[in-house]
Amino acid sequence: MIQRTRRHAKIAFFGIILALGGPAAGGDLLPTPQGKILLTVSGQIQKTNVGDTAQFDLAMLDALGRIEFETNTIWTDGPVTFTGVPLSALLDTLGVTSGTLKATAVNDYIIEIPVADVEPDAPIIAHHMNGEQMARRDKGPLWIVYPYDRDEKYQTEVTYSRSIWQLDRIEAVK
Repeated sequence: MIQRTRRHAKIAFFGIILALGGPAAGGDLLPTPQGKILLTVSGQIQKTNVGDTAQFDLAMLDALGRIEFETNTIWTDGPVTFTGVPLSALLDTLGVTSGTLKATAVNDYIIEIPVADVEPDAPIIAHHMNGEQMARRDKGPLWIVYPYDRDEKYQTEVTYSRSIWQLDRIEAVK
């Protein structure tokens, strides 16, 4: 009788851990997205939440921390205020410390960003432009942007080519 009670208690405990999203069960699971999936990250990542991928809705991205800055771009008229999560925060969360990121847009356009080139506050994965959540027609829902006006190093062809809009997937490769 006692063995059966202990067994049932163990089963209940692990059921509760799984229902809570799993982080306490091993630290390798992220919360499950509750809203529309904006970004899926795959490849050489340490934390997942859907199969072998990490999927993020807007609330999950926001939970990683927000950065906001105003800058001019070659694609917009006048200064624009961008709000989003630092790419470095996403990489830290997923345990990505080296390699290359293959970022892919909705239309399958792909760019590569070496992880070594990611700085603490640049680039960001912007999800708001001028206070409004970006729609697909406005280069959204996600756009990798740099504070172009802050430093000449962000005003290069390489940086501009890495500024992918309509981002929806990132693969971390070695």
